[in-house]
Amino acid sequence: MKKEINPLDYASEIMKAVEKGVLITTKVGNKVNSMTASWGTLGIEWGKPIFTIFIRENRFTKQQLEENPEFTVNIPIGEFDRKILGICGTKSGSTTDKVSELNLSLEEPENISVPGIKELPLTLECRVIYKQKQDKNAISQENLTFYPQDVDSSFHGANKDFHTAYYGEIISAYIIQ
Repeated sequence: MKKEINPLDYASEIMKAVEKGVLITTKVGNKVNSMTASWGTLGIEWGKPIFTIFIRENRFTKQQLEENPEFTVNIPIGEFDRKILGICGTKSGSTTDKVSELNLSLEEPENISVPGIKELPLTLECRVIYKQKQDKNAISQENLTFYPQDVDSSFHGANKDFHTAYYGEIISAYIIQ
């Protein structure tokens, strides 16, 4: 069962969760992948509710988004197993089936092809309506420290790869009950 919500009514909870980590879930064919993210924004653009995610160039999630420009943002409410964020933030979906490893419960989506995750029940179903690769020359010197050029692209923390911003129109939002 799902309780429909207006995501802006939950803006504070969503942004506090982003700071600690949420899951970005993608799906191509039968391959569902969830990645931990602690960068994201909630807002309005072009008169639509938007959630923008920032994905590094070398991530499996980016490959998935390029094939299927839909994603869910899966946000914890209350108590949850923090191991989910740990594994989804350190293992690559290209070599690991994180959904199976963590025994995550997939929730059938309402309007897109990507499921929600019951264990992180506040769900935003998003469809990419704009994307833009970051321009290294437009990033302040202070913030370039997030892109150390001597760290391999496969490292799960900060690495040399810049991000692509994916602006996802929030098609539906709900809490899985």
